[in-house]
Amino acid sequence: MHCIYTTILQERIMVKFIGEYRAKMDDKGRLVFPSAFKALLPEGKPQLFVIKKDIFEDCLEMYTYEEWERQSEEVKSRLNFFNRAHATFWREYMRNRAVVEPDPKLGRIAIPKKLSESIGIIKDVVFSGNDHKIEIWPAEKYEMSEISSESFIALSGILSGQNQ
Repeated sequence: MHCIYTTILQERIMVKFIGEYRAKMDDKGRLVFPSAFKALLPEGKPQLFVIKKDIFEDCLEMYTYEEWERQSEEVKSRLNFFNRAHATFWREYMRNRAVVEPDPKLGRIAIPKKLSESIGIIKDVVFSGNDHKIEIWPAEKYEMSEISSESFIALSGILSGQNQ
């Protein structure tokens, strides 16, 4: 069993998403998946993604299915399902998730209405590459979320352990 697991890990391709791309949601709740992101994905196999609401911001997080599995297994390994709080946490952790697949012809993805409404998407969105995930933002909220250079510098000082 250990050898099989190691082989699977060695075959896993870690995709790193970088850049910002704008799109418009159509009347059916579909968005065209950015071609720059699509080009990063392995060819010849269907690509599944998991979408969920971000805990802290009004955006959606979109993970390759492989990354979602990796993160979920890591979280699950810390839980004891005979503990009520842990079981409740896991249930909530798995709530309001959707598996989507870009259609092969146009690369559109269908965002479930409940998820798009949870962050206030009306029409214009921004796909923002954030390393191991893609964030999907209502365009106006994405613009408002940017912090000043001074705030970024202060935050980097805090994170590096230096008080600015």
